[in-house]
Amino acid sequence: MSFYPLGSLFIAPFLRFCLCAPLGAAHTLTGSAQGAQTLFLVVHSGTLCKANMAASCARTLTKVGLSFLESPAARRSGAFSYLLGNVGAHGSRRAYGTGGAGFRSKLLSGVRQGGGRVLGCAFLLGGGLGLYQTVKLSVQQHLAEEERKVSEAPGGSLKLTLYQYKTCPFCSKVRAFLDYHGLPYEIVEVNPVMRKEIKWSTYRKVPILMVDGEVQLNDSSVIISSLKTYLVNKKKSMSDILRCYPEMKSVNDRGKEVIEYNNKYWLMLSEGETVAVYPQKEMQKEEMKWRQWADDWLVHLISPNVYRTTNEALASFDYIVREGKFGTFEGFFAKYVGAAAMFVISKGLKSRHNLQDDVREDLYKAVNDWVAAIGKNRKFMGGDQPNLADLSVFGVLRVMEGLQAFDDMMANTKVKYWYRRMESATLNHEGLNAEPYKH
Repeated sequence: MSFYPLGSLFIAPFLRFCLCAPLGAAHTLTGSAQGAQTLFLVVHSGTLCKANMAASCARTLTKVGLSFLESPAARRSGAFSYLLGNVGAHGSRRAYGTGGAGFRSKLLSGVRQGGGRVLGCAFLLGGGLGLYQTVKLSVQQHLAEEERKVSEAPGGSLKLTLYQYKTCPFCSKVRAFLDYHGLPYEIVEVNPVMRKEIKWSTYRKVPILMVDGEVQLNDSSVIISSLKTYLVNKKKSMSDILRCYPEMKSVNDRGKEVIEYNNKYWLMLSEGETVAVYPQKEMQKEEMKWRQWADDWLVHLISPNVYRTTNEALASFDYIVREGKFGTFEGFFAKYVGAAAMFVISKGLKSRHNLQDDVREDLYKAVNDWVAAIGKNRKFMGGDQPNLADLSVFGVLRVMEGLQAFDDMMANTKVKYWYRRMESATLNHEGLNAEPYKH
C-alpha cells in the first residue's frame, strides 16, 4: 500500500484552502502563499520526472509547514483547541470543505488566531510522505535501470540455471565464463550423494545448464562454446547451436562407456565472425589447444594435490562439506570417510597420470608452462582481454582457493599476477564491454 494517496487525503483540504484563501489571509502566515504557489506549480509541472516531482513537493511542503509553525499566530496559546472545537462542531464532513462560507470564515479566523499550527503539522506530514515517495520512486527507477542493462546485455534475455557442485573444477569453469560476460544465472547446488536435484535428467553429471527451462546443455566445454557462439551470433537459437555439438558414445581405456563431443572446443561461426573474434589465425588454434590442456591435464592435477597428505585431505573435505549440499550425517561421513578414501584414490591418480612423487612439482610446472605461453607482452592469452582458455584455466585453479595447495602454488610459481587480473575481470564482468559484443 502506498502512503502517497493517504497523505493527499489529509493535505488536499488544507492546500485547497491556502490556494483559495484571500491573499491578505495567506500573507499573515509569513509568506506561505508563495510556498503554496510554488507547490501548485511543481505538482502541475509535466516536465519533471516522478522522483524529482516528489522531492520538490517534499521540500515545498516542509517549507510551508515550517512557515506556519514559525508564524506568531501559531505560538498563541489556545489556538489549537479553538480550531478543533470548530471542526468538531461542524462535523467531519465539513472539515473537508463542504461546510459552506460560514465555516470557511470561521476556519480562517482560527488560522489567524493560531490554527496555523495544525496546518503546519499537516504540511510537515506531507513533506515526510513526499520524502518517502521520493525514496520509493528512486529505488524503483534504479531497479528498472538495472533490469534494462541486463536485458540489453549480450545473452541478458536468456534465463540460465546452472546445476553444479561448487567445488567441481568443470562447474567452476562455467561460472567463470558466466561471471566474466555478466550473464545472470541461478544456481542449483546438487547433493553429491543422492543427486536428487538432477533426477529428471538422463545425463547424471554436472555441470548442467538449462536455458529458458527447455534447452539442456551438458559438458562444461560444450556449455561454454555454445554460449560464446550465441553471444557472437544471436541469429541462431540455442537449440540450433546445440545441434552442432552431437554426442558421440565411446569406450575409454578402462572399458567404460563415455559420452564425448569431438568438436566441443570449436565455435560455430561464419568466416566474418571468426575473423572478428580471432583477428589472427593462430589465436583460435592456441585457444583450443589450451582449453583442451585444461581439461585433459590441468584438471587431473587438482585431486592429487589437494589430497596429497591426510591433513590436506581432511582440510579439503571440510571445505567441500562446508561449501556443498550435504545433510548432517552425509557431511560427517563425507568429511572423514571421504577424506580417507580420496587420500588413497589420489595415490592411484598419481600413478595413472605418471605424476612425480611430489605432485606439487607437476602442478608448479603446469602453471608455469601456462604463464610462459602467455608471455611477457600479454596480460592474458587473449591479449588485453581474457579468451576462453584464460577462463577455463582460471576456473580450474580457482577451486583450490583456501587450501594449502593453492597457497603453495601462488607462492612458488609466476601465476599470481595473471590470476589476480582474471579474478578482477570476472568479478567486474569485464566481458560486458568486450568486443565484438560491445553495443
